[in-house]
Amino acid sequence: MMPMFPRFAAAALLLATLSPALAAELLPGQEPAAANPILPGYYGDPSVVSFEGKHYVYATLDPWGDQTLGCWESGDWKNWSYRVLAWPTKAACTSPESGRNGVWAPSVVRAPDGRFLMAVSVGNEVWLGVADHPLGPWRNVLGDKPFISRNFRPGFHMIDAELFVDDDQSVYVYWGSGLAWKNGHCFVARLNADFTGFADEPRDVTPTHYFEGPLMVKRHGKYFLTYSNGITVKDTYQVHYAVGDNPYGPFTEPDNSPILVTDKSRNVISPGHHTVFQEGGKDYILYHRHSIPFDPKFISRQACVDELSITADGRIAKVTPTHQGPALVQGKAETKALSFGATVTASSQATEHNLPAFVVDANYATRWAAAPAEKGAWLQMDLGSVKAIGSQALRFEYAWKPYRFTVQTSDDAKTWRTVADFTKTPAVGSPIEVKDAVNARYLRLVFPEDVAGSAISLFEWSVEAAR
Repeated sequence: MMPMFPRFAAAALLLATLSPALAAELLPGQEPAAANPILPGYYGDPSVVSFEGKHYVYATLDPWGDQTLGCWESGDWKNWSYRVLAWPTKAACTSPESGRNGVWAPSVVRAPDGRFLMAVSVGNEVWLGVADHPLGPWRNVLGDKPFISRNFRPGFHMIDAELFVDDDQSVYVYWGSGLAWKNGHCFVARLNADFTGFADEPRDVTPTHYFEGPLMVKRHGKYFLTYSNGITVKDTYQVHYAVGDNPYGPFTEPDNSPILVTDKSRNVISPGHHTVFQEGGKDYILYHRHSIPFDPKFISRQACVDELSITADGRIAKVTPTHQGPALVQGKAETKALSFGATVTASSQATEHNLPAFVVDANYATRWAAAPAEKGAWLQMDLGSVKAIGSQALRFEYAWKPYRFTVQTSDDAKTWRTVADFTKTPAVGSPIEVKDAVNARYLRLVFPEDVAGSAISLFEWSVEAAR
């Protein structure tokens, strides 16, 4: 077992580099209080929309999608809460031609009529939904039919649809991929006024080095078709771009493309399938990359944000993928919590990548996991002295899965009091909140004997002071 990394003060995080002692205890690419990933868990193909002061990220649930879609809400770009959408689901989005794949690759935009549009891939088809609010209720525009059927263009993959609203309020959809990780093609069409079909014949606008994930961005009067190439389950996935004078192109790829690529030395593996958004007059790219450590057998992509620069001469500067993230997403609530840098021990850990102390480092790239075969696992936190605790927030590995455990407190680590019991009614969501105000030095999570260690993993355990 690796030693626990020492306590660190929040002020130390203002330093540009880690102290040698702390760096020695962390694995490459794992830094305390890193803003990237922005979400605790595995989410691919992210899309984002803002409305009435709130921001909503939609994404594929990894590994490889699920029966529904992942959705997160934030008021500050830093602290996110998981939300459940009633649509889209695999059950609701199934046609006679549907494939076996689950819910993938959402794209959400504000439509010219004020409503929200979502294009999403389900069963190897594109479905189109509409709602008055980003959280829904969403409904399928065509009832029980896909917007783009699986066999619309035989020989190509009808997935990864991305919506684009032009300055004249025309709405376009770009989509398409290849089969067996090759021969990707990009199609585009303008939607009709009520979004029930195409206003013109779809066109093939495939640029060079294209495979999937086409995202249109308009800046300085130019149309920037950005997209992914490579294989997401390997380390070859990357973001390219091509430029045109209208939504249909033709699109020419500049000589500085690709703009976002793997950097193994910094644990940035296969960044791609992105979206671009503006905030405070700046452009940002929201994309997924693989979790640390990279495991090609386990698809566990995570959502990250970095700055993007699009210049008036028709170029997008190369993106520097970071762990710290831009100022927009820095400053999680965990960095101000009583628990930040506290001493944490556990009954076991799965690997050297799953230290117990990672649950108090305010970094969603790191997590504690119990040994797979363990029964009755526990995780214990020492705050150093008795503190007035107002609430606790737990961010487990999967926000949509149920977790059974008890939360206990103690002054001496000998006599324990149960303050929350989720053994009969499992907790679901993220964060899972415990709002009981208590005075304690020690806190402990205890999992039942019938819960295997392989099902226990936690990104963050935040303990807030009483107010």
